Amino acid sequence: MMPNPSPSQNSFAHADKPQEACGVFGVYAPGEEVAKLAYFGLYALQHRGQESAGIVTFESGKTHVHKDMGLVSQVFNESILEKLLGEWAIGHTRYSTTGSSHVRNAQPVLMETRLGTLSLAHNGNLVNVAQLREELHRRHCDFNTTSDSEAIAVAIATEVEAGKNWVEATLSALPLCQGAYSLTIGTPDGIIGVRDPNGVRPLVLGCMDDNPHHYVLASETCGLDIIGAEYLRDVEPGELVWITEAGLESFRLTPTPQPKLCIFEMIYFARPDSNMNDESLYSYRLRIGETLAAESPIDADMVLGVPDSGIPAAIGFSRASGIPYAEGLIKNRYVGRTFIQPTQHMRESGIRMKLNPLKDVLQGKRIIIVDDSIVRGTTSRKLVKALRDAGAKEVHMRISSPPVTHPCFYGIDTDNQDQLIAATKSVAEITEQIGVDSLAYLSWKGMLAATGVNPDNFCSACFTGDYPIPVPEPLKRSKLMLEEPAMV
Repeated sequence: MMPNPSPSQNSFAHADKPQEACGVFGVYAPGEEVAKLAYFGLYALQHRGQESAGIVTFESGKTHVHKDMGLVSQVFNESILEKLLGEWAIGHTRYSTTGSSHVRNAQPVLMETRLGTLSLAHNGNLVNVAQLREELHRRHCDFNTTSDSEAIAVAIATEVEAGKNWVEATLSALPLCQGAYSLTIGTPDGIIGVRDPNGVRPLVLGCMDDNPHHYVLASETCGLDIIGAEYLRDVEPGELVWITEAGLESFRLTPTPQPKLCIFEMIYFARPDSNMNDESLYSYRLRIGETLAAESPIDADMVLGVPDSGIPAAIGFSRASGIPYAEGLIKNRYVGRTFIQPTQHMRESGIRMKLNPLKDVLQGKRIIIVDDSIVRGTTSRKLVKALRDAGAKEVHMRISSPPVTHPCFYGIDTDNQDQLIAATKSVAEITEQIGVDSLAYLSWKGMLAATGVNPDNFCSACFTGDYPIPVPEPLKRSKLMLEEPAMV
């Protein structure tokens, strides 16, 4: 029995930002090079997960698969993609939230059934994974990984073995799964796209420009744009779409869905060029920056954004306040996630491997630095020190979201509550700890009002503790409950 890595052993754990969800993709395009389409779709969704990537293709009843640890560009090359023949494909890029960072947990998940191979890619987290696995064990089901995604696939496969077709089996199995899931599912007959009844994680539907019967599923619209697909609509909360040679059919998991899209998708996770609520997220992030300036004005010489996610809100803050926007931090865009630890001297020097301040721009200036969130505060403290070392006279921080006070259980990797700085300290205490002259957060109401849609349609539990999908108390006390014992 091999234990899961502890948080300290996982090189990606406890970064000082909420960590991305996963990216899922599906394409139904007979006659096209579907593996390459899936590759580029995942490439556009790389920001949602950088640990592993995988593609499964379906070719006249045969299945081809390739998945491994690493970035999309590291996992695939031309020769690999040429071997992934098929008429349709699904793909996944992963950041582990449930299940350890290990190749056995790389997705898509594959299972053999009486109807052929089932392949599933999952974005989200189940909150009842322990209970679901126990129920499936009682049905004499076996598991090969530690992920909740496999549990979903096993539940569907069990219903297939009971005599149901693909759609019937999925509609029967998913009510057993409590939590957040946006899925692309590949079968020998076609592909399925489905969102949980709350639609916590996004999933969009598009079609190829040159063939309206060739459909594409992606976590975000940027996954459509890169392959020249046209956005049709969102897959609705609680909707299942079934794509085959007969076309597209829609089914409902529940007659009464309750939309609760994760608000952090809009603030931070999704790419700014992706569209939600009929506009780019860049536009929304400009607005929350404007709202932040109105709520928390401060006199200063310039406004800076923390690259890249803080920049749109910083531009909005600058426009609303009249304080000039400047680039005072340069990001090394070629520094990805690495398992190599920097030297002690590099660690002591702060965050310059990723962000380097411009001394001549900052010297003697009163600056406002805008970021999207503070989780633990460690990176913010290093950033403020770097700005002061570069000559900034005053450093004021403005955050384009409310204080993160509660962990997420729906597919975002945040710390337990006692490790969230805003859960244990007041704004004044955080101000002192990170070393800024002033600190202010966007209000909860301002964040939701800026969406321009019904505020009840969002999950903002990480700011309020109001979880739309009930979370078991033991899980609330420790997110490690999401981790199942590893397989032999």
